[in-house]
Amino acid sequence: MDIKKSTDRELKQIMALSPQAMFEGTLGEVKPTGEKIKQLVEPLLEKGCYYLIATENDKLMGWILIGENKDQFIDKRIGFIYELFVLEEFRGKGVSKQLLSSAIDRLKREGYPGVRLSVFVENPAIKLYEKMGFHSRNITMSLPL
Repeated sequence: MDIKKSTDRELKQIMALSPQAMFEGTLGEVKPTGEKIKQLVEPLLEKGCYYLIATENDKLMGWILIGENKDQFIDKRIGFIYELFVLEEFRGKGVSKQLLSSAIDRLKREGYPGVRLSVFVENPAIKLYEKMGFHSRNITMSLPL
C-alpha cells in the first residue's frame, strides 16, 4: 500500500465519492450533493489542507483530509483531521490505521502541538481513534425539537 498526497486526477475521484463518504460518516444523517461537498472542501484546500490517499496498484483505497485548525478557546493552531474514508472493498485491512498514522506523522513534522478530529458518537471509527491515542475532549449534544 502506498500513501501519498493526491494528484488533481485523484482529487476529482475523491470529490465524486465524497457524498457517500459524508453520508456514512454522519451515520446517514447527511446526504450531501456534489455541490455541497465542493462548498465544504474547496475552502479547506484553499487554506492549505490536503488529502493523503492510500493506493494499491494505482487503485484508490481511501483518503484522509488534513490541515490546520485553530483552538477557539486559546487561539492556538492545531493539526486537524477533517475526513477519513476507506472504500468498502478495502475495509478491515488496516487502511484507516495506515492513513491515520501517516497523517499524524505529517502533522507532527509540520510542527503542530496536537491533532484533533470530530466524529459522530456512534461511528465505529471511534474504536480506531481511541487505539491510536485520541480521547474525548468535548462533546456536542443535540435535542431534536
